[in-house]
Amino acid sequence: MHWLKHAFAVETPGAAEPTEQERELVERLCAAIVRRRLTPAALVFLEMARPLNFLGAQALHFFMPFVSAVTDADGPKHFAAFLEKRGSIEYITRRLEELESTQG
Repeated sequence: MHWLKHAFAVETPGAAEPTEQERELVERLCAAIVRRRLTPAALVFLEMARPLNFLGAQALHFFMPFVSAVTDADGPKHFAAFLEKRGSIEYITRRLEELESTQG
């Protein structure tokens, strides 16, 4: 019955800790958003999409064959894996706010 103890376990709340590849992808994405001055729009979108981040990750996995035909598939694959984590949106919003405050 040891398996039953963890059958419905979820990750602890809080910001997710990305791997080095995931961190690099998020940094590039956030830097591009801040450079284009789209931080407020991105923050609103992320807050609205927060309950659906796992679904978005699954959609990225679903479209991976099409994405890999056009571009390198490693980036979207790692980003989808990061979005599956519970606190991924919180981490991205925090990084956007930090980059915006240093540039603003």
